[in-house]
Amino acid sequence: MLLLPFQLLAVLFPGGDSEDAFQGPTSFRVIQISSFANSTWAHNQGSGWLDDLQIQGWNSDSGTAIFLKPWSKGNISDEEVAELEELFQVYFFLFTQEIQGYASEFQLEYPFQIQGIAGCELHAGGSIVSFLRGALGGLDFLSFENDTCVPAPEGGIRSRIFCALIMQYKIAIYIVKKLLVEICPRYLLSVLYSGKAELQRQVKPEAWLSSGPSPGPGRLLLVCHVSGFYPKPVWVRWMLGEQEQPGIQHSDLLPNADWTWYLRATLDVAAGEAAGLSCRVKHSSLEGQDIILHWGEKELGPRLDVGGGGPQAERQALGKDGARQMKEGEG
Repeated sequence: MLLLPFQLLAVLFPGGDSEDAFQGPTSFRVIQISSFANSTWAHNQGSGWLDDLQIQGWNSDSGTAIFLKPWSKGNISDEEVAELEELFQVYFFLFTQEIQGYASEFQLEYPFQIQGIAGCELHAGGSIVSFLRGALGGLDFLSFENDTCVPAPEGGIRSRIFCALIMQYKIAIYIVKKLLVEICPRYLLSVLYSGKAELQRQVKPEAWLSSGPSPGPGRLLLVCHVSGFYPKPVWVRWMLGEQEQPGIQHSDLLPNADWTWYLRATLDVAAGEAAGLSCRVKHSSLEGQDIILHWGEKELGPRLDVGGGGPQAERQALGKDGARQMKEGEG
């Protein structure tokens, strides 16, 4: 067990300290959302995440963890899972009881919501940093640093008093430290290893072009859609030859149901300046063979140029909507 972390690090970082040696999630965090409707009703939600990928849920009725992937238990034994579930059951009960008991003293007006996030993050080279932060109604309230509760400026005097109160619970602080400093790093490494095949997979993106709502008279909104790619980092730009165009707007990266991602890049241009523009997509799965989609004349629809890919690569790059556009344009 003592050698396990070093063995897993050797697998996850085969290239040593290179940040490029490991591609995929590098942090595990547990998110708590506690809603208090009144002095007698409260509901606690819990979930576990690898970066932006949810791998665990919490059944508040049975007080048990829900593992969303076959590998999301890592190397945590069934006995340890049962112990952790019991610990969280007690935690949620006491947390709810304490908050309701001090609500009036802290001048908390019902309904209100408390959010918490705790976990650990793996850095290149093997160091693991733990963290814990709490928020009240979406505003930072407190954090833990070096076993000490640190009030957030946004929390005002309430967060300072709350931190002073928390520091009196020595056993609770010891348990939190053990979870964050001992259990979380071991679990993070083991789950990254157990799920390595899925977490480090490479899925090529599909891309297609469309026009959005007209920004104004004589103008076009060019839209480049990129979807179905994994891992998350992607580079999407509108280009004129090799010149990146200014004014590109990117949507948020949105998750698909299959753990892949979707992104949209738009460009507002004068109608007469659209010809010759192209959308370029870079992604690790493409291995340097960028996807390049050319915007052609309006009646012809967008054209496609994928380096040496042929018709099959064209269909993959365009996606269903783009392929339909190209077919209609050719017709």
